Amino acid sequence: MFIRNVSAMAKYSPVKMGKTDLVKGEKLFAGLNSLEPGQEHALHAHEGQEKMYFVLEGAGEVQVGETTETLGVGDMAFAPCGVPHSVRNPGPERLVVMVVMGLPPGK
Repeated sequence: MFIRNVSAMAKYSPVKMGKTDLVKGEKLFAGLNSLEPGQEHALHAHEGQEKMYFVLEGAGEVQVGETTETLGVGDMAFAPCGVPHSVRNPGPERLVVMVVMGLPPGK
């Protein structure tokens, strides 16, 4: 499977963060979180699942545990199993983040 121009697959909603599944295998998940200015993916954790965020477009505030950093294009963050994490788009541009998880959600 090959995907070109991943950012073009981003889906936005004026109401909440958009989500796009890119790859949903048996042991790997990759998708896009697309945030309009002011939107966020609230603080949460995944038991038994690691998560990586990779910024494709824009800039956003990513929290992992007690640490919050502003990340831009080409930056990434890693959240180990069970560690709370979140993403927020302070604006003024849209934010597209690729999410990669060691197990697909729900597994």
